[in-house]
Amino acid sequence: MTDAERWEYKVVEPPTELTMRESANPESALNDLGERGWKLTETVSYDGGGTKFLVFVRPRESE
Repeated sequence: MTDAERWEYKVVEPPTELTMRESANPESALNDLGERGWKLTETVSYDGGGTKFLVFVRPRESE
């Protein structure tokens, strides 16, 4: 397997407002992760709606 085929993943919970039920605007956090090479690839939702997790991926650095 070449380095180009190796990936690392990061799973985060979206930020919430004070009520802890409503999502805050994640733009700043997403831009920060993008600057560090992370790409949003998937969202995992609750059964009743709403986003539970954001899944990011980036190429793994050479060892």
